[in-house]
Amino acid sequence: MGAPTKSNRKVIITCAVTGSIHTPSMSPHLPVTASEIADAAVGAAEAGAAIIHLHARNPLDGRPDQNPELFSPFLSVIKQRSNCVVNITTGGAATMTIDDRLKPARTFKPEVASLNMGSMNFGLHPMLNRFTEFRHDWERPYLEGSKDRVFKNTFADIEYILKTCADNGTRFEFECYDIGHLYTLAHFADLGIVKPPFFVQSVFGILGGIGAHYEDVAHMHRTATRLFGTDFQWSVLGAGRNQLPVASMSVALGGNIRVGLEDSLWAGPGKLARSNAEQVEKARRIIENMGLEVATPDEARALLDLKGGDAVGF
Repeated sequence: MGAPTKSNRKVIITCAVTGSIHTPSMSPHLPVTASEIADAAVGAAEAGAAIIHLHARNPLDGRPDQNPELFSPFLSVIKQRSNCVVNITTGGAATMTIDDRLKPARTFKPEVASLNMGSMNFGLHPMLNRFTEFRHDWERPYLEGSKDRVFKNTFADIEYILKTCADNGTRFEFECYDIGHLYTLAHFADLGIVKPPFFVQSVFGILGGIGAHYEDVAHMHRTATRLFGTDFQWSVLGAGRNQLPVASMSVALGGNIRVGLEDSLWAGPGKLARSNAEQVEKARRIIENMGLEVATPDEARALLDLKGGDAVGF
């Protein structure tokens, strides 16, 4: 990982275009259908995102859905229209089984798949304080249910996902919501199940995980550096209003950025982002205003030792 003072380093922007956290009633700009997800992905890539992180949704009611048949239409379009690195979630949603969460990555053999590095409480219910009107009957119970729901990612689950994808040449975005998740990654590295360079995505501001205070961000960076030395690329995402402040801290510390409507619906106080590309453009300005350059998809492939877009299964 490049030192913070290295002025010629390239900064990777990841964009997570829809996710499973927000529900359709929260924003008219949240992509739901395959065409909306494809357009959002291509627009984010054109704005400067090297990596596009993808979930699927039921096109009728917008609920998170890991059916590979829902991924196929937008994956093919994205590949035709963009050279971006495609990252397929294995997180899915906390309401799903591990096998259901894994199906798209197993089926399509992407360059990158996300992998959550520990079980945790994943509190979405505070959003009910802001959002009170819902178009679909699943939305309110989905949010309320997070008060008594554990997002399950046991050691056995993590090993199962790692070994299932090993023969496909898929590498991982290791999603670390707390300090202990970094130690879990170090455990699997010690076993030789994962190999560097590691792509560590630190997540800040989700209720149940580490906070978004600058000391939390610095602590996560220090710990990752101590555990992995120069054998990793560090990236961050800040949930909600924390998105751009945490992104700025990451760039200053020598890291990379993730933005997108999965993580935040906002483009400023009380202002909904009209697209994923709008958030990517803001991230790009942070990077360039610090005198640095945004990594292209092929530069991201080189930094992360990826197999290339011609070796995927879609």
